[in-house]
Amino acid sequence: MDLLEQIMARAKSNPQRIVLPEGTEPRTLEAANIILKEKAAQLILIGNAEEINKMAAEKGYTYISEATIVDPSNDPRMPKYANLLYELRKSKGMTMEEAEKLAQNPLYLGCLMIKSGDADGELAGAQNTTGNVLRPAFQIVKTVPGVSVVSGAILMFTPAKQYGENGLLVFADCAVNPCPTAAELAQIAVCTAQTTRIIAGYEPRVAMLSFSTKGSAKHELVDKVVEATKLAKEMAPDVMLDGELQADAALVPSVGEHKAPGSPVAGKANVFVFPDLQTGNIGYKMVERFSGAQAVGPILQGIAAPINDLSRGCSVDDIVRMITITANQAIGLKQK
Repeated sequence: MDLLEQIMARAKSNPQRIVLPEGTEPRTLEAANIILKEKAAQLILIGNAEEINKMAAEKGYTYISEATIVDPSNDPRMPKYANLLYELRKSKGMTMEEAEKLAQNPLYLGCLMIKSGDADGELAGAQNTTGNVLRPAFQIVKTVPGVSVVSGAILMFTPAKQYGENGLLVFADCAVNPCPTAAELAQIAVCTAQTTRIIAGYEPRVAMLSFSTKGSAKHELVDKVVEATKLAKEMAPDVMLDGELQADAALVPSVGEHKAPGSPVAGKANVFVFPDLQTGNIGYKMVERFSGAQAVGPILQGIAAPINDLSRGCSVDDIVRMITITANQAIGLKQK
């Protein structure tokens, strides 16, 4: 059983309540039908019930009848959600009237359902920008205590079985933070280690990447990675983590032994923390194209509940995978 099959199996073993704010989006509806058929999650679709049921009937999505459909225009819990939003945001100047209107927004409503305990996680983004997905998450669900930054990890399934965990590598941050500070980079490293344990199911060996290995180059950009490494070790002394390391020193045993002798990570890293978004995003896309790797994600981390963002170019299979990953995050959070 490969990892994606394991992720599906874990989701099926403990079905979580996952809310899909884009309930009438065609790919999302098809993916929802697959998930419900597999009994991999208890799905909550936000949207007009008549429209959702009509679309499902036209496409033969018979399992959509097992979903809970929440229509913001008539759901009896809307006053509760609006009042919750008002209480959370009144210190920022939000009025009750504004809260009632904003609670009708499916992306806000999904987060309010999570905050209320009516859902365990959320997946959106097939028809919304990342900013629109993350804004209500920041305002309502907020970040994990002790973490101020949200980041995105990518699972890289590569054909190079000699690297990582039989070819599986985890890259971060590839989605959110353009230029993290040393403190933020440390948080990203610790969160990615946790994501690796929960989703990939193996013990992380985290490489803090740079263009320098153990002082081979001097620059303020290197200094940031050195400081981030120090802070990350203080935050999570149980995580096997080292830096600063060049990519070849992190990946290749002979190079790691030569450039960073004695390092517990060099030459055998399976988690790669990039120093900024440019390198992370470029890096994972080049690996994906040059090696034929399969990139799964981004898996958002640092939020107090599992809330994930899709690319607007996503496929039905992408949505199915991300629903099961969101469910796995919810399971892991409850176990923790």
